[in-house]
Amino acid sequence: MVHIEQQRPTKKEHSRTNGKAQPERPAAMNRRKLERSPRDPANMQVALVHDYLNQYGGAERVLEVLHDMYPAAPVYTSIYAKNLMPAHFRQWNVYTSFMRKLPNAAKWHQLYMPLYPTAFERFDLSPYDLILSSSSAFAKGVITEPESLHICYCHSPMRFAWNYNNYMTGERVPRKAHIVLWLILNYVRLWDEVSAGRVDSYIANSRVVARRIRKRYGRSATVINPPVDTRQYRPEPNGTHEDYFLIVSRLIPYKRLDLAIDVFNALGKPLKIVGSGRQEAELRARAKSNIEFVGAVPDAQLKKLYSHCNALIFPGYEDFGIAPLEAQASGRPVIAYGVGGALETIIPKITGEFFMEQSAECLADTVNCFDSRDYDTEAIRRHAEKFDVEAFKTRINDFVDYRLEKHRTQMYGYQLSVD
Repeated sequence: MVHIEQQRPTKKEHSRTNGKAQPERPAAMNRRKLERSPRDPANMQVALVHDYLNQYGGAERVLEVLHDMYPAAPVYTSIYAKNLMPAHFRQWNVYTSFMRKLPNAAKWHQLYMPLYPTAFERFDLSPYDLILSSSSAFAKGVITEPESLHICYCHSPMRFAWNYNNYMTGERVPRKAHIVLWLILNYVRLWDEVSAGRVDSYIANSRVVARRIRKRYGRSATVINPPVDTRQYRPEPNGTHEDYFLIVSRLIPYKRLDLAIDVFNALGKPLKIVGSGRQEAELRARAKSNIEFVGAVPDAQLKKLYSHCNALIFPGYEDFGIAPLEAQASGRPVIAYGVGGALETIIPKITGEFFMEQSAECLADTVNCFDSRDYDTEAIRRHAEKFDVEAFKTRINDFVDYRLEKHRTQMYGYQLSVD
C-alpha cells in the first residue's frame, strides 16, 4: 500500500472552513505543490468531494468511511446543514460553495439545480494530488489539474436527469413545472456528459450502476459495493424473533412504500415502518391500524427492530440498498423487488426472497408464502459479512494504489514503490 501522509489544517484554518466558504489557497501550499517531486508520493494531498450534506443516507455513509480512511482530507460540498447531519461531521474540515447563502438551500436544494455545475467548478482543487468524489449528481464535475488523479465513487448517474419519468412517479408537480424542468434538464444532461470526462477512473456501487455509467458516459467502472458496518448488528440468540415485518426507508415516492402499505392493509399482517420523509402524511393516511410508523429511531432501537423482525420488506428499485444488508447482518431474511442492487445482496432461498413484478398481487403472494423457519440465521449473517466496512476499505485501498501507480507511470514514466 502507498503510504500517504496528509497535512492537517491549523486550528485557525479549521474554524474558518467548517461549513464555510473555501478560503484563498495559501501561498505555502502553492510552493509545496510546485516543489514536491512527482516521484515522491509520501506527501500526497487528498481531497474529498460530495454532492450535498443536507440529508443522511447511503451516500453519506460511504463518505463517512472514505473520511475515516483519509481523516485529514477536507470535504468539498455545495451546501452543508449541520443540524441535519450527525454531530461528528462537525469535526470535519468542510468547504462549502456560494450556495450556502441561498434562501432555504438545505430544504429546497432541488430548486437550485441550474447552479450546481458552477458551484462545483468554482472549487480550487489545484493543491491536491488525489481527489475522491462521492457522487450521484454534480460532485464529479469538479475541475482538477492534469497532474491530479480524480477517482469518482459513483452512486448512480443523475437519476432525475436520465430517468426523469420514473424518478418523478408519485411526485405532485404541476404541468407547467414539468415543462420548465425539461428545459433545465436538457442543459443539465449536456453538462453531465461533458463533466463525466473529467473523471480519471470510476468506481460503481453496483453492477447496475456500472452498466448505467457505460450507457450514459461511455466509460468502464470497477464495482465496489458500499460498506455496511456489520459489527453493529447481531442476530438474536437462537434466531428468536417476533411476527412483525419491517421497512427501513426514507418516506419518498420512488421507494414505493405505498405498494407495501396496500399489501399489508389487505393481509392484515403487522408492519413497522422506520424513517421519515415528505410522503409521511400521505402514507399515514393510507395505512390501517396494523401498520405502525415508528419514525426516526436511535441506533440501539433500530438494531433491536432489525433482529426481532420476521423479515425486512424492500419494495423499491434501488441501485444497491444498505437496509437489506443491515437486516441480514442481524440474521433476518429480506423480501425484495427482484431488480437492481437487490440481485447483488440477496440470495433466494438462503437470505431472502424476490417478488418479480412490482405489483400488490405479486408482493402479497410472496409474503403469504414466506416462512422464516426456512432460513438459517448464521448463514444469512455470514453472507452480510462479505460487505463489511473493512472489506470495502481493502478494495478501495487496492484500487487507489493501482490507479495511482498507473497514473504516475502515464504522467512521469515511472512506478510508485509499494509495500
